[in-house]
Amino acid sequence: MAVLEKIRVKFGLVISIIIALALLSFIIDPGTLDSALNSMSSKYDVGQIAGKNISYSDFQADIDRYTTINELLGAGRGAESQKQIRNAAWQELLDKYMFVKNAKEAGITVGKDEMKAVMSGEVLSPALAQNALFMDENGQFSVDRVRAFVDNVESDESGQLRTYWNYIQNTAHNQQYYAKYGALFTASGSDNALQLAQAVAEGNTTADVDYCLVNYPVGRDSTITVSDDEVRAFYKQHKDFFKQRANREIEYVVFEVVPSAADVAATSEAISAAYDEFATTDNLRTFLLKNSERNLDNYWYKAGELRTVNAEIDKQIFDGAKVTEIVADGNSFFAAREVASKMMPDSVFVKHILLQGDAADKTADSLVTVIKKGGNFANLVASYSLDQASATDGELGGIGWMTQSYMIPGFEGVFDAKEGEPYVLKTQYGTHVVLVSRKTKPVVKKQVAIMEKTALASKETFNSYYSQANTFATLAGGSYEGYQKAVDSTKVYSHALTITEATANYGAIDNAKEVTRWAFDNKAGKASNIITVDNNFFFVATVKAVNKEGYAPVQKVSNQIYERLYADKQQAAATAKVAEQIAGAASLEEIAERLGVAIEHRDALSLASANVEPALIGAISAGKVGEISAPVAGIMGTYVVRVANKETGTFYSEADAKNLALQKAQYLSQMIPSVMQDYDNVKDNRERFF
Repeated sequence: MAVLEKIRVKFGLVISIIIALALLSFIIDPGTLDSALNSMSSKYDVGQIAGKNISYSDFQADIDRYTTINELLGAGRGAESQKQIRNAAWQELLDKYMFVKNAKEAGITVGKDEMKAVMSGEVLSPALAQNALFMDENGQFSVDRVRAFVDNVESDESGQLRTYWNYIQNTAHNQQYYAKYGALFTASGSDNALQLAQAVAEGNTTADVDYCLVNYPVGRDSTITVSDDEVRAFYKQHKDFFKQRANREIEYVVFEVVPSAADVAATSEAISAAYDEFATTDNLRTFLLKNSERNLDNYWYKAGELRTVNAEIDKQIFDGAKVTEIVADGNSFFAAREVASKMMPDSVFVKHILLQGDAADKTADSLVTVIKKGGNFANLVASYSLDQASATDGELGGIGWMTQSYMIPGFEGVFDAKEGEPYVLKTQYGTHVVLVSRKTKPVVKKQVAIMEKTALASKETFNSYYSQANTFATLAGGSYEGYQKAVDSTKVYSHALTITEATANYGAIDNAKEVTRWAFDNKAGKASNIITVDNNFFFVATVKAVNKEGYAPVQKVSNQIYERLYADKQQAAATAKVAEQIAGAASLEEIAERLGVAIEHRDALSLASANVEPALIGAISAGKVGEISAPVAGIMGTYVVRVANKETGTFYSEADAKNLALQKAQYLSQMIPSVMQDYDNVKDNRERFF
């Protein structure tokens, strides 16, 4: 024991726990111990795929890698972007540990030569063909752009381009497996000759029919009973119908902080007070920093683009207003002022020669002179430029098409450059000889200063809503019973909702994951204190029921099963009653009279129609011309059918039948990933952490 104490002192609590578990292993069944350890481990895992535990740290490393790729592409960093990054990282793991594994087990391979052809563009992969980096100015895939990118990968010391290229290769590799597996699945799902022949026969057969429809009765029939034994038997036979994810049945109230009428009026007054200065000031940048939620930017807008701010602002500016009126939009107020206007292309094709060193400026001037006299630009790039990788569209030195959104810092002036006339430009990368070789058609564009103010709740308004939420939480007292009493006494609307760990949105309220976490950390019967979301919503929630992952207990689904069995018995009873009522009737007219319904008629009804109730199609298909069918139970009611005429045409071909079979197979192929996830027992616990 003295040795154990020394170890505890030296290594602390963690080693003590390990020792305790080791000692317990002598007296606890090994299987029980393994189960406990797995439970402790899985609690901190992001998920499990085909027996592979995905730890939080490993998954976070994947997220960091995808974030790097995202930033390299200049994508956003908002909540939605982060969600897409996490989904992409998870999908890569599904591909690696599940889909590709299963595809290989099906005998599918993707060889090195095949990947070489894919990455060179010889075999066009969506990973390349749909990537904006590899498209020319017309939006078409360009092999030259791929080659130029690969050349840049080799010279990029940061390693970021290598990271992105590896991502593209991995994506293309997995897409090949998806394409082959999908083709294999689709081919295996094709109809055989007999099925095709039947489909053609049905597609070419039409019928004129008369029928009576007796709708099922509305309301309960006391003669129809469903026993508890029948419910339990159905549950036992169809247990897989009742699989469920871990969920919580909760109720919640929410107090939304919204600006009062006085707050909105104060904001309106504030923008009105600043309006005259906005219209006349010579220092818009400083003015907007002090008075607007938008800063001054240098973007040139064309007609329609200001709609992202406000449609009325866009209309007034491009109708010629130098300063717009103040426009109210909900709790927000806008005014805009034209700063400058000019004709400007959307994009320009730019080529350059990059120079560095003490003689760069002198060399650049000389090269400009040579080019103006007719010197070959590509040859000069080959002889002088430090950038030998840029060769967009096969033009050595070609950077490519630039837009305001796709622009190398320092090159903004290319929009004003004369087409075909070289000039010298300096950036952080060095000295450039720049040549704009092509431009899109110029359109009117304007630089616009936008003053925006949105009404916010004042401190008094905020405190008023918090006080209401606090009163409710105090009345609830932390219990479900107290919550119900608080609802009754305050008359606040209570929302009922069943949530999973993935639930983040409550109605129109986003980013409310904190409410979900609280619900999953508490037992049934508990009520929360105030949970603040986005500093704008005050929630008070209560857990009504806790449902574990697995099969819903029969008690939870008994009403659902009861309704299903009752409906089946009601249909059977109604159909039997119709049979009894029409027994011995000689014609459909007599049947209609006995049933008290009208005879309905349909002309040229196709036996391949997907818009007609299957029971009716079945009765027509099996029926002979002139004969009256027995009562048939449908979805809406009971049918009695007489086929007046059948005709066979040639308008539906075997090609049509094959096409329909292919569509069905393609539809079914969309279910492959979810079926694989069930097969490989995929557990996605990301919601616990994100």
